[in-house]
Amino acid sequence: MRPTEARPTIAAVQNRRDEPELRNTIYEQKTASGRRLTKTRRWAYSVAAPVALSAARLVLGSCRVVRIVGAEHIAESLQRAPSFIPVYWHQHQLFCASYLMELRAQGVKPGFLVSPSVDGEFGAMVIRRMGGEVIRGSSSHTGARTLRDFYQALVHEGISPVITPDGPKGPPWVFKGGALMLAQLSQRPIIPMSYFASRAWHVGWDGFVIPQPLARIVIAVGEPVYIPKGTDAAAMERWQGDMEQRLKALFQTAKSSADLRT
Repeated sequence: MRPTEARPTIAAVQNRRDEPELRNTIYEQKTASGRRLTKTRRWAYSVAAPVALSAARLVLGSCRVVRIVGAEHIAESLQRAPSFIPVYWHQHQLFCASYLMELRAQGVKPGFLVSPSVDGEFGAMVIRRMGGEVIRGSSSHTGARTLRDFYQALVHEGISPVITPDGPKGPPWVFKGGALMLAQLSQRPIIPMSYFASRAWHVGWDGFVIPQPLARIVIAVGEPVYIPKGTDAAAMERWQGDMEQRLKALFQTAKSSADLRT
């Protein structure tokens, strides 16, 4: 993706009956495969969404967050602007996202990218029920449009759009450049995050972390990272390496803090 492909203009909004506004002009009820968001499928999703949310809350509630390291960095960022760019590895989605949702009381509006496919509607329903903001798009197939919609949400709507820089398909723990480009365009900070569970299952292509019951959880938040305007391609590559190291260091911080008595 080249910086010139993304124009930070206000995204067109497509309204659909009985639906909130969708921040992606390419979203359609019919996918390339021919599947449609039928009434039956919508009903099935509406039934399954609260079940999935209850299961997630069961996992979250069975664990104990014993420490949050670096929470002051988010407060510092919010003093300068109403939104920021949360960044964490795809495998750390569960508790990092949960922590961001808790920050709604402080004025944070977490936003999550959801596939514009028909099946993506299920994920969108879950996020809305949690109180999060939904941005429809695909980092793999609609990168420039998604970047534009992220910019709109971040700068004009005060939404803090979550980016998992190694998602959605990997390779794991490789920091792709989308978050850096968005930070440069918007002049809003990247805030890296990580978490550690004292015991967990690891599933999927990236070892997605699902904490086991009674696990101790530590969440680590890094310092805000600002990307100067005019940063060239070579400097962007260096920033990618720097952000990878920051996320790895945050994980080690969380892990070492979990070993301490509370």
